[in-house]
Parts: sequence; C-alpha cells; structure tokens
Amino acid sequence: MGTPALASGITVTMGLITEMILTFFLVFVVYGTAVDKRAPQVGGLFIGLTVALDILMGGPITGAAMNPARHLGPALLGGGLNDLWLYWAGPVTGGILAALCYKTCLEEK
Repeated sequence: MGTPALASGITVTMGLITEMILTFFLVFVVYGTAVDKRAPQVGGLFIGLTVALDILMGGPITGAAMNPARHLGPALLGGGLNDLWLYWAGPVTGGILAALCYKTCLEEK
C-alpha cells in the first residue's frame, strides 16, 4: 500500500533524524521560495526539486514521508502503524526548526 517504513538495519533514532532533516529542507525551501516576498516566482520548481531529492535520499532509509499524513493514510488502510510516532515527531520537529531558522536568520525585518 506504499506505507513508509524504516529499512532493515535502520534504528528508530536514525529514522527520526532522517525525517527531521528531510522535512527541514522541504519547509526551508517553501519559506524561501513561496512565502518570502523577495523570492523569484519559481517556487514550485524548487519545491518539487527538493521533494524529489528528499525522496531519492530518504526513500531507501525511511520511505521519505516528510508529512505525517503521507504516512498515516497508507498506514491506516494497509496496516503498518509501526513507528507511528516517528512519522509525526520527525516532520513536526523538522518543520519547526526550519521555520525558526528562516525567521531568525533570513527573514527581512
């Protein structure tokens, strides 16, 4: 059913950190290309490229969910609620860190 899952040999901690990093990059790019007024109007291209690169890097490790709903939907329909908390804690933490980083370091005052 396409439920993201940890690869064999990947610990829960490694999966959590991977999901945090993937989501950090995605949210940071969204802020930089779609939210910031100074950004050029090609946000969709860069967001899509970030999603593609996140999937290429994190897909073999955690399934590259980057979004709690991306894990929850297939998990509810096809089973596999293992490590459910990981696919919520990782993206939420990564997103918050990206927002704080962008707001404090790059946002125009």
